[in-house]
Amino acid sequence: MNKKNDNINKSDLSTPTPPSGGWGAVISNLLRKNIKELQPYSCARDEFQGEASVYLDANESPFNGPFNRYPDPLQLELKRKLSKIKRVPTQNIFLGNGSDEAIDLVYRAFCEPRIDNVVAIEPTYGMYKVCAAINDVEYRKVLLDEDFQFTAQSLLDATDSHTKVIWLCSPNNPTGNALNHDEIILLLESFSGIVVLDEAYIDFSSGESYTQILYNFPNLIILQTLSKAWGSAAIRLGMAYASQEIIQVFNKIKYPYNVNLLTQQQALRSLANEKQVIYWKRIILEEREKLILDLSALDMVQHIYPTDANFVLVRVDDANAVYQKLVSEGIIVRNRNTVSLCEGCLRITVGTAEENQRLISELKNIDATE
Repeated sequence: MNKKNDNINKSDLSTPTPPSGGWGAVISNLLRKNIKELQPYSCARDEFQGEASVYLDANESPFNGPFNRYPDPLQLELKRKLSKIKRVPTQNIFLGNGSDEAIDLVYRAFCEPRIDNVVAIEPTYGMYKVCAAINDVEYRKVLLDEDFQFTAQSLLDATDSHTKVIWLCSPNNPTGNALNHDEIILLLESFSGIVVLDEAYIDFSSGESYTQILYNFPNLIILQTLSKAWGSAAIRLGMAYASQEIIQVFNKIKYPYNVNLLTQQQALRSLANEKQVIYWKRIILEEREKLILDLSALDMVQHIYPTDANFVLVRVDDANAVYQKLVSEGIIVRNRNTVSLCEGCLRITVGTAEENQRLISELKNIDATE
């Protein structure tokens, strides 16, 4: 049974008792030795905080303002705005160059190359595996079941004393479904390493974000993005929410000015437009239901998987052929035929009403010629 986190009740969760030495000691023990000993780079904007009338500290050009100045390395104004929207304190927020930066930082902070390993559900977002390979860390895959669900025990069975991180994605990509809430909580309660929960598609789900229970699990890292519901993929801004101890580590090892001024400015404009985003989300969810209904009427469609995301995973007759015919008509979907458990599947993003109708019209033409 797939129990979703429709209403996360914090009172149902036990408040953890800090161990001797505090949670900082626990996180410190998980870190790579060189990261614990690292003296971070101190940039000019770290050494002085506040406003001044004359800046002669960073060897910047005095011309072409405001682009001549280095941006805020900790993006404090942007974090304050996010804090109000997400109801997460600023000290529990990390901002990066897309969520992919935070994914890479997890490996750089916690995983010793050629010694440590990570465990992940399969299928899921491919960058977890790519970053593992880049950082020379063993990546252990645990297949989901036929309903694209997992059990905490199956992931725990794949761990050993060198497992530092477990990767989850909910709603999951490419399957679209939300993962079982009870199993997520059980995993968090049972695993002594880091659990990363990627919520890139949470804005399209009927369930709540796990950001509201961060305090209950100091080993939890939650990833989100402005790329999906906020319609801002081009600016590359990802968020990580975690304990203050983990955020301090990320800030220690990130590049000094990892989020540029243009991204920070556009993100602030986007966040000020929350009512518009809520409207966009409603339209996307309505179009998702229409798309599912239209797809279900096609002879080629074998199965449409439940989705909590802004896309639909569909099993069709001869996925490769359908994909190529769509490409020839200038319609691009994602062919997931070679992905574990997704044989014969196409992943279709929900577009505008016009885009969705054009897709359905072309699929009807393909249906008619089969």
